[in-house]
Amino acid sequence: MLRSWMRIFYSLVLAGGLMTNSAQSFAADSVSIGLTNASSDIALFIADAKGFFKEEDITPNFVAFDSAAKMIAPLGAGQLDVGGGAASSGLYNAIERGVGLKIVADKARNAPGFGFQSFLVRKALVDDGSVKTIADLKGRKVATVAQASSDASVLNEGLKSAGLGYGDVDKVYLGFPQQFVAYQNGAIDASITTEPTVSAILAAGTAVQLTSNDTFYPNAQTAVILYGQAFAEGKPDVAKRFMKAYVQAVRYYNDALANGKIAGKNGEDVVAIMAKYSTVKDPAVIRKMTAHAVDPNGSVNVDSLKKDWTFFKEQKQINGNVQVDQVVDLSFVNEAASELGPYKAAH
Repeated sequence: MLRSWMRIFYSLVLAGGLMTNSAQSFAADSVSIGLTNASSDIALFIADAKGFFKEEDITPNFVAFDSAAKMIAPLGAGQLDVGGGAASSGLYNAIERGVGLKIVADKARNAPGFGFQSFLVRKALVDDGSVKTIADLKGRKVATVAQASSDASVLNEGLKSAGLGYGDVDKVYLGFPQQFVAYQNGAIDASITTEPTVSAILAAGTAVQLTSNDTFYPNAQTAVILYGQAFAEGKPDVAKRFMKAYVQAVRYYNDALANGKIAGKNGEDVVAIMAKYSTVKDPAVIRKMTAHAVDPNGSVNVDSLKKDWTFFKEQKQINGNVQVDQVVDLSFVNEAASELGPYKAAH
């Protein structure tokens, strides 16, 4: 109630042109947000570009990381409020140690037709006939974004689809921008890579697509939104307002989709936003890339998270007994979706 009255008060003062710079700064809550330079960051960018954060009195502070696994420590320490990326085994281990973290919303999934992650292979190996299928990657160097990320589980599913085991390839751990460079200098043979880096690599001609990941692991929950405990419990009002802005952005993004591309009603606007905020600046590349799916209400595919958890456990990457259900908290996203009302897709 106090916050509501404060927002009304500052709106009235602003209307009269009387607010000082320091008062304006006080009126908006700064929220630090971890990014992974993946196309799934787009809803966060939309929330900023379209003013959804501003409407909720939030000033975003974007911070880039190689992977969500590297966000865990700053999230737990309260140095980072929100994280966005693949759920990792390190997440469960951190919670076992008492670090306060929660999975609070969907960020990206490989729904059928929206395989924004791809199994790529170095073009030279295809040209000389060395690699024709995933099975031919046995003994070769395959990159994922991080050892403990859900991409490792995705790689495992891809290898299983070709009759290989997880230990049959030589794993290399590189962030997506580093994968681009690694293909150029021949340092890796294949990779599990996410858009927009997929399209950038394909445009460079250094790799080709073996398959999209939705073919062997459909509806994989490839990325999530994380809240640190200090943010979720210490600033619950800000956390709720952040989520409302985020879900609005997710819905705007969904209205930009058509036939697996960013080509719907809001398509050109979203392409322009991605070109402005992301590492891929060419709108033509963004138009060609396969879009990721994200639930318009922000709901998470818990079954997929449990499959990944089982893989982490089998690989002895999870030390304790923290279960997926203990980590997922959909109260923020459910409240936001309820407040915004049912999603109505644009036509």
